[in-house]
Parts: sequence; C-alpha cells; structure tokens
Amino acid sequence: MRQPEILLVEDNPDDVELTLLAFKKCRIANELVVAHDGAEALDYLLGGGKHAANPPDLPALVILDLNLPKLPGIEVLKRIRAAPRTALLPVVILTTSLEEQDVLGCYRGGCNAYVQKPVSFDEFLDTASKLGLFWLVLNIPPPQPLSHAV
Repeated sequence: MRQPEILLVEDNPDDVELTLLAFKKCRIANELVVAHDGAEALDYLLGGGKHAANPPDLPALVILDLNLPKLPGIEVLKRIRAAPRTALLPVVILTTSLEEQDVLGCYRGGCNAYVQKPVSFDEFLDTASKLGLFWLVLNIPPPQPLSHAV
C-alpha cells in the first residue's frame, strides 16, 4: 500500500534538502512533495494550474513555511481552511518566526500546530522525527471523503 504524501511548502532549497535528509534518516517513508511558493501549494491542493486536469490526492500532512514568495504562508493557510476539499487537512507551520503576531495569526487561521525551525541539524532531525511520529503514526486524521472532489 502506498504511503500518503507530505506536502512541504518551502522556498529555501537548503531547508528543503535538510527536511529530505531528516525524514530519510528518521525513516519516514512518505513521499515528500515540495511546493516552492504559496501559489504552487494552492494549485497542488486545490487542483489549479498544472493540476487542474487531474488534481492529486490530498497529502497526509502539509508542512508550511510562513515566508514564501507569491503568496505568504498565512494566506495559504486561510485558503486551505476556506476550501471544502482541504478544510480539515492537517497543517503544521514550520518557520523561524516566534513573533507573537505570527503564532496567533496562524492559530486563528486554523493551523494544527506551530513549530519553530531548529537551527542545528540534530535538533531539526529530532523535530522531524517527532512531527512524523505524531502526524503520520499517532494522529487519527479526519475522514477525507472530499479528497477527489474539487
């Protein structure tokens, strides 16, 4: 049986590579799909752009950075929550910001968790392992009867 995907929305190539390495080292078998900006993430999730003809299944989890080109992460989050197809999709904010306004805005916008990006690789590895264990193993996701509907 194929593991559900994880959508990583991250514009920094170093952070993408670090996430790929951390997930591999933690033995997280789910494929990591990368969207490099907010617009690309929404096209993937909502069936727009190159995904309009054949929208992909919803991922098991969205890991979303806040500081993105084209469309900021907080706006991506709001649009995810506004669309029936993605309203219940687990979204974890993974960002460097600990600004109270960012944390509060994300929770008000409907994020499921807010995690500060660790600075060291070992800390990042530990964080990735915990995220994977909780969201992909322990957490019981909401039913997704709308996963194929647009």
